[in-house]
Amino acid sequence: MKFPGSLSELIDLLKDVFVNSYEQQVHISSETRSDVQLDIAPKDNSVLNKPADTCIKKQYLKSNDSCKVTFRLPRDAVQEARTVTIVGDFNNWNTKNTPMTKLKNGEFKLEMNLPRNKEYRFKYLIDSKQWENDWHADKYVPNLYGNDDSVVIIQ
Repeated sequence: MKFPGSLSELIDLLKDVFVNSYEQQVHISSETRSDVQLDIAPKDNSVLNKPADTCIKKQYLKSNDSCKVTFRLPRDAVQEARTVTIVGDFNNWNTKNTPMTKLKNGEFKLEMNLPRNKEYRFKYLIDSKQWENDWHADKYVPNLYGNDDSVVIIQ
C-alpha cells in the first residue's frame, strides 16, 4: 500500500496513532527511504499492558543447578481452548508430553525445572492445531518454518 504523503507525514501519523490511541512511546528511525524501523514501547514500562501474572516466572533453586520456571498463557491468547501443550527443546519438541493445566480464570499454567546456563526454544500448541509464542519470552529466534520461536533464558 502506498501512502500519499511524504515519509515524515507517515511517521507523524504513526506516532500520533500509537502515542494517542495506545499510550505507547514510539521511536521511528529511517536509514533509507525504503527502510523504516518502528519501535513501540509502553509508556509505563509494562509489557504491552498485560497483567504481571501472565508471564514467565523464574525461581532459581539453591539446592541444585536448576531453575523452577512457571509458564502462564493468558486467556487472551487461548480464547476458548480446551488444551494447551508446551513444546520445545526441553521435551524434544514432543507435542503430547507436556500438557498445561487450565485454571478457573481460563489461563493455562505449567511449572517445570530446567537446567541452568541454557537457552530453550519453545512454543505453545493450542488444541493440537494452533501454534502460539509466549508474549513475555526473553527473546525470539527464527525457526526453519519461516516463523519465530519463543526463547526462555536460564542463567
